[in-house]
Amino acid sequence: MFRQPLLRSGLVGTDIYGGIEFRHPGVDTDYYDGEPWVTAMDLWPLYDETDYAAFACLFGVRNYAGFQPLAAGRGLPDDLSSGMRSQLGPLVATGDLDGASWVNWAELASIDHATVPDLRTGRLTWHTQSHPSVRHRQFVDDPWPPDVVSVVGVPPAGVRSATERVEWTTREMVCTYEPLTVGAVLGPDTHWPHVFAVMRALAGRFGDEGVRLVVAFD
Repeated sequence: MFRQPLLRSGLVGTDIYGGIEFRHPGVDTDYYDGEPWVTAMDLWPLYDETDYAAFACLFGVRNYAGFQPLAAGRGLPDDLSSGMRSQLGPLVATGDLDGASWVNWAELASIDHATVPDLRTGRLTWHTQSHPSVRHRQFVDDPWPPDVVSVVGVPPAGVRSATERVEWTTREMVCTYEPLTVGAVLGPDTHWPHVFAVMRALAGRFGDEGVRLVVAFD
């Protein structure tokens, strides 16, 4: 059976880089001779998480849960803006990239948030009361793996079939279970709404296909 290895947040991981671009409205006119795509904003002020479920459902990176990714492996656009090229170019030059892609607002706005992955039904996160900053995370199916149950204990009744995030506490452990859907991994408890709000605002001026998110991973 496929199973994601136990991960200790902050110690190992794949990081995301990139930003938001818009297509200049003067492209293909006589008066504009600049680059077609312009950097609007770096990703970092809006998004500062390492979440493999989100990386998977959007870009197919670290796809332990089995999402059907929205925009996997497209690479960097040929007409990448100079701002994004200056940020991502050094990673490309040193060979540090572990994949790159892009997605426009029209595609993001059409996501079905009820979509579930093929391999896993949920995600467990836990930490001890004495070390709250050291968090462990694992994707699970039903039944939960015995090695996970041996760590987090038997969950409260109904947790495995929960349709929303559930948290419970034992004497030693704080545990959270969340069912895996696109809406859960991109929803209000994440940083993605900040990214989407900026893209939505720009799309109001430059069009849904005139705004895109360009990302790379290492």
